[in-house]
Amino acid sequence: MANESGTASMRGIKPLTVVLKLGTSSIVDEETHQPLLSILTLIVETAIKLKKDGHRVIIVSSGAIGVGLLRMEMDHRPKHLSALQALAAIGQCRLISLWDSLFMHFRQPVAQILLTRNDIADRTRYTNAQNTMNELLGLGVIPIVNENDTIAVSEIKFGDNDTLSAITAGMVHADMLFLMTDVDCLYDKNPRTHPDAKAIEIVEDISTLEADVSGAGSSLGTGGMMTKIIAARLATSVGVTTIVTRSSNPGNILEIVRYEHAARNILQAANIPNQDDEEGMEEFLAASTASIQLDNLEKPPLHTCFLPSAEPIHDRHFWLLHTLRPNGTIYIDAGAHSALLRKAGLLPAGVLDVEGSFAQHESVRLVVVDRLHVPSPTGRIWGGNPTEVGRALVNYAAHEVGRIMGHQSAEIQGLLGYADSEYVAERQHISLFRRESRPQTPSFEVVKEVAETLGAGISGYEARV
Repeated sequence: MANESGTASMRGIKPLTVVLKLGTSSIVDEETHQPLLSILTLIVETAIKLKKDGHRVIIVSSGAIGVGLLRMEMDHRPKHLSALQALAAIGQCRLISLWDSLFMHFRQPVAQILLTRNDIADRTRYTNAQNTMNELLGLGVIPIVNENDTIAVSEIKFGDNDTLSAITAGMVHADMLFLMTDVDCLYDKNPRTHPDAKAIEIVEDISTLEADVSGAGSSLGTGGMMTKIIAARLATSVGVTTIVTRSSNPGNILEIVRYEHAARNILQAANIPNQDDEEGMEEFLAASTASIQLDNLEKPPLHTCFLPSAEPIHDRHFWLLHTLRPNGTIYIDAGAHSALLRKAGLLPAGVLDVEGSFAQHESVRLVVVDRLHVPSPTGRIWGGNPTEVGRALVNYAAHEVGRIMGHQSAEIQGLLGYADSEYVAERQHISLFRRESRPQTPSFEVVKEVAETLGAGISGYEARV
């Protein structure tokens, strides 16, 4: 039966929730658009083995448009949105049928879940999608997730399935996310042109990552190595270990999961005391034993592992930071930022400027800037290097914030004729980025904007998703 306990459950060990993301080039041939049945079959066998080990599996699958091209005997991906949406509608039913037929050989039920950003922008709908996925996993079903390209337009697209897979991993509180590509791991240089390129096996801080992400993506896909790094930044911020590995050898997934699972249980069994514990010898022995056991584990195949944040953000904050598209920007001074760090709300006195056209209760970026003592020639009262520190759901629309910014809360009534709140944003509707997951440089935001707006991701050197 599909929901029988696997080996991990029988041993009383907490099973893992694993998300596997497959790009279009892992599913269909770039030239002929024929399904890559050899890879897909190996993915299915790997998923079944993970299930037998007691783990829960979700697959995020691209490929609907590629399969649609084959069905309609078209050689090239069209440029017009309506044509792409039509191909997605044609291809999606055949794609899920292909997955279902492959899993049917193992009597493994699957379920189709199609999402757009609008489906999770509303908190209630986000929770409903979250509950549905968790219920399916509880039933032993493997959800097959894809973006609903048939109705998605640039304003409500995730931009690429790397981002969708990271959001999915966050929704279900996954333990591991696999971003499949056509290279073993990240390198500091392009290994195809630099024989001395060094593999990057562990990434503790993405903001300091120095890897080669140049090149162009495939003609069918919308992502590349840069989108995978963005997805890893998102997933690790919510506590998900993120892996980049080769899609043509799905057996690597099983070995990596088994290694990770064994390592976690060694550390859990060691139960190393707190650093402040007086039992120093007990701590030393526990750590030494665990270290020896870890060294004795068979090393998994080459891959890049992005370590999860030591302080992962919580579910509602994840939703606010990563699933809502901000409709504007509010610039705040250092004093307002300090107040937010102390878990206070955002008062109008700390607001220096506003950009965009947003309505009440919509999402905005919070950006810290320096307050100028003397306005610039253009009248701007702020300068310095803008740093995005979080997101907020606002109590006032953009034009209202523009009128009350810089004023005391007691003045709101006189300025607007009403006062819905003393705060521009209540503290419970504000989420701040962890330092390691903060968009620290424009490159990540620029890349993401291009990917979401044009529907074509900035790609990695591997030239495929």
